[in-house]
Amino acid sequence: MGGVTSSMAAKMAFFPPNPPSYRVVEEEEEEVGTGALVLEDFPRRENVRVVKFRTRRGTEIVGVYVAHPLAKSTILYSHGNAADIGHMYELYVELSTHLRVNLLGYDYSGYGQSSGKPSENNTYADIEAAYKYLEENYGTKQEDIILYGQSVGSGPTLDLATRLPRLRAVVLHSPILSGLRVMYPVKRTYWFDIYKNIDKIPLVKCPVLIIHGTDDEVVDCSHGKQLWELCKEKYEPLWLKGGNHCNLELYPEYLRHLRKFISVIEKSPTQGQGLWRSIGGLEEARRSVDYFEAPRMSTDLRDTPWKSTDRQDQLKFQGYKFSNTETVEKSRISFDHVARSHKNTEHHDKSRKSVDVHFGRARKSLDWLDKIRTR
Repeated sequence: MGGVTSSMAAKMAFFPPNPPSYRVVEEEEEEVGTGALVLEDFPRRENVRVVKFRTRRGTEIVGVYVAHPLAKSTILYSHGNAADIGHMYELYVELSTHLRVNLLGYDYSGYGQSSGKPSENNTYADIEAAYKYLEENYGTKQEDIILYGQSVGSGPTLDLATRLPRLRAVVLHSPILSGLRVMYPVKRTYWFDIYKNIDKIPLVKCPVLIIHGTDDEVVDCSHGKQLWELCKEKYEPLWLKGGNHCNLELYPEYLRHLRKFISVIEKSPTQGQGLWRSIGGLEEARRSVDYFEAPRMSTDLRDTPWKSTDRQDQLKFQGYKFSNTETVEKSRISFDHVARSHKNTEHHDKSRKSVDVHFGRARKSLDWLDKIRTR
């Protein structure tokens, strides 16, 4: 039964880019003198390494490590759905540069050139292997690691965060309460649900920053708001007015808020109340949660993202122009958005029908359980 449920969840939740956006090749030694792994057709950089490591489930994972000479922290980045490290490559480089951090991004099992098949349990093994790779190859301590989870990546991020009591911080970008809650407004957690973030986030002991767009049509902003309410160590969240599921990096507030967050946690010797005193306290953040009633002026003044002339707060990307939101949406689509945006194709019609059948059964199970409870 568990295998059937896992298979159903995989069909619902995971959409690896097909074909992958990159190929891993080994440069010839006589050409560069190293024989290092590189992403074919992507620009070579001295501070970027393409790496491979194995998980406890036998999968070979491909990742990209970006080093910064002044870094005090390392971001372990779990990307969203329908993307791979080829799509994320330039973002990784720009975040490392602007935030002055090391960054390791990796592909889940079955994504990009990583072997295996995507599943909830495989993603848990994937991020665990990425963490161990940092620990064993770079001597990175959990006190210096910031886990960053985008959309479906919030699942493995929070799962690992619950098992690292000395973790520096967590960033959740358009996170989900759980897989089932994206589809249905259920009030309780069921055994067949996946990525039960709503149950795990109270167990995270480090500061948590949540970023969500108010116009997110894939994962409603209420997911981020409720997760923030359940955080043990809250940091001022960022609700980006008008932001959707795929374009939050376009807003200047995104980079500024991340930079401020990292600066605060790097300067703070302890977590918890000491952190709150340094940023103005809980009441300020609680007002930020009530964003829909009282939007922050800095966001209200910028309904059209990235028109600022402040070059320091603008992320620049090679390979595609990040100001082109249509391109961003195509390359950074997350979670259920693939099924929603491709309704006219035969493949996704069949996929959606399959998902509807599975969730029709799940809905009957929910109704059946509710009837039993009321008897």
